[in-house]
Amino acid sequence: MNKTITIFLVLLLVKLAFQYLLVHPEYDLQRDEYLHLDQGKHLAWGYISVPPVTSWISYVIHLLGGSVFWVKFFPALFGTLTIIVVWKIVKELNGNLFAQILASLALLFSVLLRINILFQPNSLDIFFWTLTYYCLIKYVNTNNNNWLLFSAMAIGFGFLSKYNIAFLVIGLFGGFVFAQRKIFREQKLYAAGLIVLIIIFPNILWQIKNHFPTFHQLNELSSSQLANIKRSDFVKEQVLYFINSFFIIVLAFAGFVVYPPFKKYRFVLCSYIIVMGLYLLLKAKSYYAIGLYPVLIAFGSVYFETLVLVGWKKYLKPAAIVLVLGLFLPMFFLAFPIASPAKIKSNNGIYKKFGLLRWEDGKDHDLPQDLADMIGWSDLAQNIDSVYAPLPDKQNTLVFCDNYGEAGAINYYSKFKNINAVSLSADYINWVPLHKQIKNVILVKDPHDEDPDRTKDKPLAESVTLVWKNKNPYSRERGSAVFLIRGAKVNVNSIIAREIELHKKY
Repeated sequence: MNKTITIFLVLLLVKLAFQYLLVHPEYDLQRDEYLHLDQGKHLAWGYISVPPVTSWISYVIHLLGGSVFWVKFFPALFGTLTIIVVWKIVKELNGNLFAQILASLALLFSVLLRINILFQPNSLDIFFWTLTYYCLIKYVNTNNNNWLLFSAMAIGFGFLSKYNIAFLVIGLFGGFVFAQRKIFREQKLYAAGLIVLIIIFPNILWQIKNHFPTFHQLNELSSSQLANIKRSDFVKEQVLYFINSFFIIVLAFAGFVVYPPFKKYRFVLCSYIIVMGLYLLLKAKSYYAIGLYPVLIAFGSVYFETLVLVGWKKYLKPAAIVLVLGLFLPMFFLAFPIASPAKIKSNNGIYKKFGLLRWEDGKDHDLPQDLADMIGWSDLAQNIDSVYAPLPDKQNTLVFCDNYGEAGAINYYSKFKNINAVSLSADYINWVPLHKQIKNVILVKDPHDEDPDRTKDKPLAESVTLVWKNKNPYSRERGSAVFLIRGAKVNVNSIIAREIELHKKY
């Protein structure tokens, strides 16, 4: 085995290992992960929240036993594949081993390390953006228009992973208009467009059949979460995501302008400018743009290598490696759930300085939101089980939650695998088992419950009992409560059916 392959494999193994080692045992899975795992039990061509590819992976995870190991394996795998594609891009740009190592380390020690911890569509999204760029670079470099067809497959499956890739398509269209117009004379470009349409058609059909629920979800997101996003924070976070390799990204921009071999690839720079302009205009979340950076890091690493080939400049090579590693070390404690929640709270001044305590509600809290979203879920499921276990009529009992995180966490951690907790939140609204007669309800209410004493429910059942309250000071769900409502005196099924219709309408 030669040196290049050895270094390459070591980098990949380190990447995979880190994804398992950077989470403190006090943390559970994150809220969204439970939803994606439950989607694997309800396979469809689309969901309210995401396209279908994540559910396919969830289905495989369930086949493999559904353990945390497998939940973490797949995002780690997609992060590793992203590094492999960047390694190939560097080679395509005539970069040597040093440029490949520099680009790989810049990606390994970046925000991708944090993203690849979580089983969410983001890891796949970034991979498909990077793969699309690779295919188009191969097309430009080889004039082999079959690469347009390969790029179409990357875009198609990228769309089925996360709709975010539509922005890349817009950016690439503008990029080729400005920098590579000859592509529009390629007949296979239009065949590629047809391939994309064929791949995404089942999802489009699902959207039509279900009255475009994704658009309703986007409108709700825009009026709630995106309304609190500042454009200045969006720009600042682009730098923070790759702070240790930002000099490489700057060199990529410079290379597109002054380095002649990069001239034919300027569509990459144009696409970056267009996509970033759209995101700023629409006040998008900052992580939506992360897929733009792996390819820039590849270009920047190659250009840097050309600048330090001879003389004293060659000593800048190890300096660059040290800089990438050294600047990232402080980020380990800020970006990853390595420390316990108590330790983070006691030292949260530094988190506040970097704006990491600001949640989607626009307010500062004790912990970063994504960490608070990883606390208390297994405790909730354990307490639900303690209520559910002694009930003699489980087949007539419904576990009904205020949000999808609660429902998904109960389904994942409960020892009763047929418990089927549901909610009117996200895709669970389509999975409520109204085919069975509901006599008892285990009700999970959010911290901001408008009726904490359940006065409206007491006349409708034989008993309403508060059985547990979340008192974990670090949990985003702190204050949530569990009620056991037994012996319904009314038709619970019809009440829930009306709520479902009202919820879908508005």
